[in-house]
Amino acid sequence: MIPLADVDPALIEAVLDQAFEPERHKRTAYKVREGTQWLPNLSFAALDDEDMLAGTIQCWPVALTDAEGRAHPMIMVGPVAVLPHLQGEGFGKALMTASLTAIDPRAPLPQVLIGDPEYYERFFGFSNAHTAGWKLPGPFEQRRLLCRTANPAVLPQEGMLGPWRR
Repeated sequence: MIPLADVDPALIEAVLDQAFEPERHKRTAYKVREGTQWLPNLSFAALDDEDMLAGTIQCWPVALTDAEGRAHPMIMVGPVAVLPHLQGEGFGKALMTASLTAIDPRAPLPQVLIGDPEYYERFFGFSNAHTAGWKLPGPFEQRRLLCRTANPAVLPQEGMLGPWRR
C-alpha cells in the first residue's frame, strides 16, 4: 500500500476507467462529492507483485444536511477500484482496510458508501440501518446506502448527502 498522492493522476484515472463503465462520471456518487478533493491521508493505491498499480481507493469530505440546514460532516469511502484481471485477489479488501484504519480514532467521522450491504457489513461493519431517511442528489438504491460509525446516535434520521464545503 502506498499513498494515492504518490501516483500519477493519469494512472488513477486509467484504473477507474478499467474498473468501472465509461459513464462512471454520471453516477450519483460523483454528484455527492462534486467540487471536493479526495482526502490524501485516507486514499491509497495497491501495487501488484511487480510493483504495478493494481487498485485505488479514494475518500471524500461529504456532509449530510438535515432539515434545519445543519451539515453533519462525514467521510465518503470510494470508489474502490481494482483492475478487472486482479479482482477477487484481495486488493479491494486491503484498500478498504488501509483506508478505514487510517481514520483518526480520537475523532472518527461517520463513514458512508454506496455498495453491497452483504459484503460491506460482513467485512467492515457498514449498515443501512440508519440511512433509510437519507437522500442523494440522483438515483440510487436505498438499501445500498451504507454508513459506519462508532456512535449511531449522532446520525440524523433524515437529510441530503452532498459535498462538504467548509
